[in-house]
Amino acid sequence: MSRPKNDTFLRALLKEPTEYTPLWLMRQAGRYLPEYCETRKRAGNFLNLCKSPAMACEVTLQPLARYDLDAAILFSDILTVPDAMGLGLYFAEGEGPKFERPLREEWAINNLTVPDPYEHLGYVMDAVSEIRRALDNSVPLIGFSGSPYTLACYMVEGEGSSDFRNIKGMLYNRPDLLHRILSVTADSVISYLNAQIDCGAQAVMIFDTWGGSLSNAAYQEFSLQYMQRIVAGLKKENDGQRIPSIVFTKNGGLWLEKIAAIGCDAVGLDWTVDIGEARRRIGDQVALQGNLDPNVLFAQPEIVAAEAKKVLDSYGPGNTGHVFNLGHGISQFTPPESVTALVEAVHSHSRLLRK
Repeated sequence: MSRPKNDTFLRALLKEPTEYTPLWLMRQAGRYLPEYCETRKRAGNFLNLCKSPAMACEVTLQPLARYDLDAAILFSDILTVPDAMGLGLYFAEGEGPKFERPLREEWAINNLTVPDPYEHLGYVMDAVSEIRRALDNSVPLIGFSGSPYTLACYMVEGEGSSDFRNIKGMLYNRPDLLHRILSVTADSVISYLNAQIDCGAQAVMIFDTWGGSLSNAAYQEFSLQYMQRIVAGLKKENDGQRIPSIVFTKNGGLWLEKIAAIGCDAVGLDWTVDIGEARRRIGDQVALQGNLDPNVLFAQPEIVAAEAKKVLDSYGPGNTGHVFNLGHGISQFTPPESVTALVEAVHSHSRLLRK
């Protein structure tokens, strides 16, 4: 199987030379696009959209039809894995995700098992296959999962949380129970991501959205070591092509060296980190992905372009090892034309830097 026609993203992750800095956006298929909102309306609700391979494919491709992006990312949700474990995922209107059966009881935690990705998450695998066919080898497809700790936050809290008191109570009172959840979840993520790779994902990303809420010691024990286990368990090749992995901990700037040391190909950066500093710290070990503040996209197009250039200039010269992205997901209120300005600025300015 050959690499995609535009393989700039894959080459950047593998620290091979590129003619320009590739970019894609976290949450690039989403509510800021009117065409996404139309498809979601047809689906009836968010979960129906995720569980329809045809609609998931449709929304995955929408941003690529509008913008000159260098990668597609599977349209799905990180909470499909705990849903497949039987926790009963649902979305209350205007309130975000919730679980009917959060993990609070010891017996329920002991009963957790690894779901079969083809049996319990077949709709995701079907979507990956369908998106790969539809992309027709134009750009690479990214598969993804939440990190075990981030998934456990929702599994124990039962919904999003501002203080994480249930999971942190468990972490300190009964670390054995939390380790049990994290262990089963890590094994689930390994089989889920490897199934995505088998179905056609050409790179994979682990989203550790809530790892940055932990203390230094707790991060290493309850988040990082499980991501290391996942990276070690991932397929590194498929069809003769390397499958790079990206690990992203929001608010993880303190631990960049430790994240880079777990064996991933790239470290995602949020917007609080100076990317030039990050490159000096870890850039010879791994590629870097990031890291414009998503709220820059509410500024005028010329400011968006100027801020994008600052990130590229901070990363510095050379033509390897940088994938441009936002420091977190794009806001649903973002004007679509801001993304046009961003894509044009990143591609044009990064070409100039290589002259």
